Amino acid sequence: MLEQLNQAMDHIEDRLDQAIDAAELARIAVTSEYHFRRLFSALAGMPLSVYIRRRRLTVAGAEVLAGQRTLLDIATRYGYGSGEAFARAFRAMHGIGPGEARRDGAALHSQPRMSFRLIVEGSSSMRYRIVEKKEFWVVGRKARIPLVHEGLNPAIVDFVRSIGPETLARLEALSDQDPRGIVAVTDNADESRAEGTELDYYHAVVTGEGTARAGNVEDLDTLAVPAGTWAVFEVSGEFPQVIQYLWRDVFTQWFPSNPYLSRPGPEILRTRPSEDGSHGDAELWIPVEPATAD
Repeated sequence: MLEQLNQAMDHIEDRLDQAIDAAELARIAVTSEYHFRRLFSALAGMPLSVYIRRRRLTVAGAEVLAGQRTLLDIATRYGYGSGEAFARAFRAMHGIGPGEARRDGAALHSQPRMSFRLIVEGSSSMRYRIVEKKEFWVVGRKARIPLVHEGLNPAIVDFVRSIGPETLARLEALSDQDPRGIVAVTDNADESRAEGTELDYYHAVVTGEGTARAGNVEDLDTLAVPAGTWAVFEVSGEFPQVIQYLWRDVFTQWFPSNPYLSRPGPEILRTRPSEDGSHGDAELWIPVEPATAD
């Protein structure tokens, strides 16, 4: 799959002065657009749209300094509808406007061209299994929170603390299937998964529709999840680092070397820290589908 990803990178380079279709990039990478965007963001550390914009502005910056085209010609060539829009984007990346850069010969920032290769360090083992799961419900409390890639998420901490012990006990009683107990569920995230973008966060349990309805959950937040395939990853180690790097390792190490794609749906995290909170176990459920070769 890495070979196809690098072919998609070549496609971007060949069309920096043209429209670039994410669906076409996904076709070249022999994957779905949803999975391509998720995988690219995990591997590159930035959303696909940001990378393309930064590459265009890097190449455009070289043309600005070369002085062989007018600034308006450069702006138009790289997809900006006006000189003002180009100047704003140019300044946001380079810290200086294109006119100033051309006059003063300023040093500009650069987004290097990316290529991908897989490095598996082997510092910890990642256990996984594939599970076919019938339709189920997520039942609990929901909040819209900003995404934080590393460290504690203050919005989540405050939200969880606001849930009373009576509600938690009530939720625990509704848990009737794997993953058992209180879990963290994320859904409806921005496709870029960029830091600060928002997602739905559920502090909840996984239960069957019958149990949920019998529990009179009308006052709780619910999410019906269709039947499907799930990849379940299990890790143990130092908290919270083992959790913080779990998503990254799944998308940068497991997906590129296994015949599955991520698919839209909620992601479920079950954690069990030790008494002192220094170590623990984590179980991450990711919705997947088999990869099919063209």
